Amino acid sequence: MNNRELKSKVVSLGNRLAPRMDGDRTAAFIRAWQIVKAGGLELAVKGVSFGNRQEALKRLAAYSPEQVRAVLVPEPTNPVDPAAVAVMVGVNGGKGLFRLGYVPRNMAAVVSAMRDHLPALRVVSGTWGWACKTTYGARVAMGV
Repeated sequence: MNNRELKSKVVSLGNRLAPRMDGDRTAAFIRAWQIVKAGGLELAVKGVSFGNRQEALKRLAAYSPEQVRAVLVPEPTNPVDPAAVAVMVGVNGGKGLFRLGYVPRNMAAVVSAMRDHLPALRVVSGTWGWACKTTYGARVAMGV
């Protein structure tokens, strides 16, 4: 990416971030610069242990990342957090989407500004806790 393209991406993202950061253009452009230089964002999906989401992640882990689609959906009517952004997932060719969790609250404004960049979902698993039980997590990656 040449210097002109880099500046263009920073300015574009910074201008979309500023209104979501209480009009603080300096902070918006600093955050935009960090995101563009890093090549995008990768965030842990929050709330994946709620309800039957662990079972859904276990099933999703059987698919390759190319077979799973993730969609970010703002939820302005969410009673807990009007700035919440839900992570909806599904299998390509499947019946529909499932609410897997949410973008971290402190990153919701940034992700809302980047909604036009398609997210990719990565399911991660590990063994934690005293019961040595395998639990699953998910990460959403968004490029710029």
